[in-house]
Amino acid sequence: MSVPKSVVKFQKDGITYTSNVDACEYTITELTRAALRDVGKYVCRKFKEYYYAHFRKMSGKAGKACQYWVKSKVTPIELQVGIKGGRISGFYSRFQETGTSKQARLGLLERAAEDNIATIREIESRYLSAINTDNFDDLIDEEEFTGDGDE
Repeated sequence: MSVPKSVVKFQKDGITYTSNVDACEYTITELTRAALRDVGKYVCRKFKEYYYAHFRKMSGKAGKACQYWVKSKVTPIELQVGIKGGRISGFYSRFQETGTSKQARLGLLERAAEDNIATIREIESRYLSAINTDNFDDLIDEEEFTGDGDE
């Protein structure tokens, strides 16, 4: 979907007035999605660094269990970063994150997000400051965002 056309154009006293509300809403939405995508990638990468600093890397599959999802069909747009369950390799990192009856909770994903709040704000501000410029086409990608931080 490209930037929506202006909805309202009218002339008064020789001046043409144009309403760009739809284009502005589209731009803000897409820049928000792109910023959340990069934050998700960053937090997943940090989780992998924390995880492999704590555990010896054997197969490297536990890091791939950490994934992010940018949910743009809800208002406001949400970012979820979590450890995917199910029958994937490395699902055990979920138990190490939350703890079990026999293992203490590590909270590596939580720490990866909390320790890097300043960097997350910096990533968000880079995208949201692009609203003031007209050069943001390279920042916007209209696909749904899901991944594990390796892209």
